[in-house]
Amino acid sequence: MTQHPTQSPQFFLTAPSPCPYLDGQFERKVFTHLVGDKASEMNDLLTQGGFRRSQNIAYRPACETCRACVSVRILAQEFTASRNMKRVLQHNSDLVGAMHNAEPSTEQYSLFRGYLDARHRRGGMSDMTVLDYAMMVEDTHVDTKVIEYRRRGPDTFITGKGQGELIAVALTDKMADGLSMVYSYFNPDFESRSLGTFMILDHIARAKAMGLPHVYLGYWVNGSRKMNYKMRFMPQEHLGPKGWERYTNEAV
Repeated sequence: MTQHPTQSPQFFLTAPSPCPYLDGQFERKVFTHLVGDKASEMNDLLTQGGFRRSQNIAYRPACETCRACVSVRILAQEFTASRNMKRVLQHNSDLVGAMHNAEPSTEQYSLFRGYLDARHRRGGMSDMTVLDYAMMVEDTHVDTKVIEYRRRGPDTFITGKGQGELIAVALTDKMADGLSMVYSYFNPDFESRSLGTFMILDHIARAKAMGLPHVYLGYWVNGSRKMNYKMRFMPQEHLGPKGWERYTNEAV
């Protein structure tokens, strides 16, 4: 009998480690590599199945005693901004977002370093070097983009990359059915602008303009206060045992 090589990905399971979101819990992840000419197609399928991408790895929680992590995606074509969100958009009306290929820069890293030092000094990414950052951006086999948000001053004419003060950056995968926000960061001196909210709103607008139905936000962790912001972007769907279902709990 002739043996044909399989095209199916191989999946691996990590050892238990302390959960970064819920005290007293331990997390495990199942993961596979996203490489080769089928990486984009596989990334689409896995993201739709609740996986997230980090460099050339796709992973999802596989915890033994907890199911708090829930995959969330916004229904972009149905989304309407709330009054508060409209204020955030107005507050950031001087920002211009430009989408580029996934190429790192020293300017990006400087912003990234300042963000980590101010917001995640003790986090798992706190010791990332400029080379680590370059790998985070470049090590991708899928259609990954960098969206740079720059402040437009009264004497600034923005013509493209490198023009205007860099305020925020989003690393985003463009998929067949939506945009997946992989990682985003911003200048912590502008915290009052609600730049995290602004970038999500901008991705929703971009998905609408592209005719894409979804914006993938990663995981909502039930019981983690720092994840509650994701519940403000309605309508949305959550991935459960029966597949993607519209989330209806407006009380969160």
